[in-house]
Formats: sequence, C-alpha cells, structure tokens
Amino acid sequence: MITLTASTLSADAFAPFGQVLSAASAARQFTINGGNTERFHDLAELSAGADGRLIVSLFRGQPRALPFAVSMLERHPLGSQAFLPLGERPYLVVVAPPGAPPSPASVRAFLAAPGQGVNYAPGVWHHPLLALDAVSDFWVIDRAGPGDNCEEITLAEPVWVQRP
Repeated sequence: MITLTASTLSADAFAPFGQVLSAASAARQFTINGGNTERFHDLAELSAGADGRLIVSLFRGQPRALPFAVSMLERHPLGSQAFLPLGERPYLVVVAPPGAPPSPASVRAFLAAPGQGVNYAPGVWHHPLLALDAVSDFWVIDRAGPGDNCEEITLAEPVWVQRP
C-alpha cells in the first residue's frame, strides 16, 4: 500500500504539472487603475488547444475526509484546467506526470494553502477536485470545443493521501 503525505504546494515543486496561481507566484506585478489596483500579471499558461475556447465555470466541491484513497486520475489532453478557490480553505491537489497512464508510485500530493490556485498543463494526470473541511467553491477555467478532452484511468492500486 502506498501512503503519501501531502507536500506544501509551491511553484517549484508543482512546475512539472503546471502553475501555482497566487500573488506570491507572480513573475511581474505593477500598479494600474490610477494606483488603486495591484496587478499580479500573467500567472498561468492557459490553453484551449486547436478549435477550442476557454470557458469559466463554478465548481462546488463536497469535503473529503483524510486519509483519502486515490483510485482514479483524469487528464485533459486538449487544454489546460485552472482551479481558483473562492474561499479561504486549504484543499488537496493530487497529480502525476503527463504521458502514459501513471503508476501509483508516480503520484504526488500537495496541500494548497488558502489563496493558492493551480493550473494543470494539458495532459497532466490529476484527481478531480478535492475540497477539505467544508463545501468549497472554485472558479474553473478550462476548454470547451470538439474532441475528447477528458480521459480517466483506474490506478493499479489505490494511493492513500494524508495531511502533513
């Protein structure tokens, strides 16, 4: 049995899977709107792929209890998928590298702090939304358009994820 302790979500640790979206991860920031607004610029590489368009949806996740058994993963090969939490609660991010279906040993888990979003790069394996503690809302930016943009797999054995 594989048990993972979720790591702290950081831009460097998450880079193989996409981008962390937060004010702290901004490469550039500057003041706009006559000095009333601070812009944290260009936080994600959003992709709709060929013939796609970016859409914004609201996802409402029911809380999951930890430890949690991860038995499936999904990926979106035609476009990115960004999750931006609306509340001030941590949530769990479970990923595996893009490419062939992952082994349980390649799965990684991160604990996202309040105020951190994630953008999964196209093709990155990930578990669907994993809210913790309470019902949680997220803005989700992903692809709409022709083609099959959601593939799911069942892992050979479940991976158990726990909080640090």
